[in-house]
Amino acid sequence: MKRQSEELNRSTVFDNKLRPSDFKGFVGQSKIRERLLLAVRAAKERGETLDHVLFSGPPGLGKTTLSYILGEAMGVNVKTTSGPVLTKPGDLAGLLTSLEAGDIVFIDEIHRMSKTVEEYLYSAMEDFAIDILLDQGPGARSVRLDLPRFTLVGATTRIGLIAAPLRARFGLVNRLSYYEPSDLAEIVRRSADKVGVGIDDEGASEIARRSRGTPRIANNLLRRVRDYAQVKAGNFITGPVACDSLSLLEIDPHGLDEMDRKVLETVCLKFGGGPVGLSTIAVSVGEEADTIEEAYEPFLIMEGYLERTPKGRIATPLAFRTLGLEGK
Repeated sequence: MKRQSEELNRSTVFDNKLRPSDFKGFVGQSKIRERLLLAVRAAKERGETLDHVLFSGPPGLGKTTLSYILGEAMGVNVKTTSGPVLTKPGDLAGLLTSLEAGDIVFIDEIHRMSKTVEEYLYSAMEDFAIDILLDQGPGARSVRLDLPRFTLVGATTRIGLIAAPLRARFGLVNRLSYYEPSDLAEIVRRSADKVGVGIDDEGASEIARRSRGTPRIANNLLRRVRDYAQVKAGNFITGPVACDSLSLLEIDPHGLDEMDRKVLETVCLKFGGGPVGLSTIAVSVGEEADTIEEAYEPFLIMEGYLERTPKGRIATPLAFRTLGLEGK
């Protein structure tokens, strides 16, 4: 357990080291970046707090990073928490009453917040006040707490689970999309420079191609390739060095890892290409259905390996060709 904790801490330090601190250093998501820059400039010129912001999209695309960049751009503090942590109204009250004017409250996985806390958040976002019920029974009384004007930044991987009244209170709603390989290659080059490892364009492109359109995965792969290059390649990453090290991780040139191939093999081989239900796939590969749906399936669908139909998942001819099988 201690070893796992130390590894997690090292990973967190590594991620924070690579996290850009301003919009200039943030690569990709150009339209979202432009909208946020405009909103920040307008708010600062008016001397107002930034409107509430909601980021949605798959994990690892930069929702947390953008939240901290907003704090830096506005020159305010960022208080961070997550939806599952806010279990009762007192948790929310303690957080909000500790704010200074203009501060940003970042709630990760906001769709997992309890319904009771969510309802208290409505008045906090709209009126910058919350009503706390003291005591119970006949002696119960409500106390209204005024709050400093603040900006709520929410992040979610499942925007459909956010209640409509909460979603409507966000002035800026942004959906982050998967990155192009060229943007990922730029991210890899910048990250390599920050961690002190040499890399050429071919090496950066090779890592980018296998990163599933996700900067977090690109940086994680860079971390592993850096280890390989340090021991076997004079601390310099070329295309062949990247290929050799990623092969050890069982990540193929298409960006498919071991679980991706298990999913495709299950649909193609065990069920003749489908259709097959998600729960059946999950049992066959020994993974939770939610994990497959959120972590693996989006990439497989985006790249054209799977199709989602009312009857279940269907493998495409590309999936058969990638696995070296004859198409249906």
